[in-house]
Amino acid sequence: MGGPVDGVGAPLGEQKGMTQVSETAQQAAEVVGQPPQQPPRGAMRLLRDVGALLVRQREATVFVVVVLLIIYFGFISSAGRTAFFTKVDLINLSQVASQIIIIALGEVLLLICGEIDLSVGFIYQLAPFIMYFLIVDYHVPGLLAILIALLSGVVIGWVNGFLTVALGLPSFIATLGTGFVITGIVLTTSHARQVDIPPQVQGFGAWIGRDAWAEIIWAVILTVIFHILLTRTRWGLHTVATGGNQLGAREAGVSVARIKYGNFMLTGLLGALVGLQVAFQTSIIDPTAGGYQPMFYAVAAAVIGGTAVIGGSGTIIGAFLGGIMLAVLTIGFFVIGISANPLPIVFGGAILIAMIANVQLTRLRERGRA
Repeated sequence: MGGPVDGVGAPLGEQKGMTQVSETAQQAAEVVGQPPQQPPRGAMRLLRDVGALLVRQREATVFVVVVLLIIYFGFISSAGRTAFFTKVDLINLSQVASQIIIIALGEVLLLICGEIDLSVGFIYQLAPFIMYFLIVDYHVPGLLAILIALLSGVVIGWVNGFLTVALGLPSFIATLGTGFVITGIVLTTSHARQVDIPPQVQGFGAWIGRDAWAEIIWAVILTVIFHILLTRTRWGLHTVATGGNQLGAREAGVSVARIKYGNFMLTGLLGALVGLQVAFQTSIIDPTAGGYQPMFYAVAAAVIGGTAVIGGSGTIIGAFLGGIMLAVLTIGFFVIGISANPLPIVFGGAILIAMIANVQLTRLRERGRA
């Protein structure tokens, strides 16, 4: 019989009108001509998505840094493996982190609306002494004394707001001045001596800060509350609007003065809370506690977490992670036995590296590469 019609059924390479090639050559040509196989393309897409997430989300970058630090101190370092995850060091880590985080929550709101509070560490210093003097000298009931001590932070926050908003002083200068006044009052009234927590309030201590995990529980709860406040409420929207374009916010009906007063008062309240927590944690009211260091750590946590110093943007979750990062560095270097003398060098270097990365990622976001 004749051959196949129109090449149907003909062997590969012998179809009508085609150049004869081997089956192996045809398969090779098909493989070369095809796009990359799905698994590599999927892997590349995943890498691109992860990279875009790191560029878009400020929190993601800090989270990666925190995870890497925990891996190093907890698993890679031989000294850290034996101590970093012990209960004692985890409690120390949570207490250091919570103090930074709680103050940072207030500083985030202030930084977003274009202000800063340098006095919050001195409110931290003052509040426990107010509680002490009210109980010991004026026989005020313990719970009421605690509430008045917290209220003192709100009042000082209002004063900072008045100096900044009503009198037009830069918040940096206004709160620097109030900070000096507060520490002078504390040192004068206490005669620079430590005092014990009055027995009338010992029962409240476990809830505020004496319990091992009380402070971090407060920090987590407040982080959730402030995250909702910033991202889901009109107050948060107006805070961002105030920092982004103050004139435009006023023209849109935002009460810029009210927003700034409120955020100063919230920050003062948080400073007073941390002061009471530390006093109950140590069972000592120390006139040298607080000061500028808690404030600087809190601002560093906020900025590392992605809050813009010039205002207009910020993130509560980023500040939380920034506080965790600073605490991990502090406890981690202690655990692996690095001397405290060069620690500020390493600490400052870590902050600078995080800030440089944050600036570069911000530039990438502005260029629309994400």
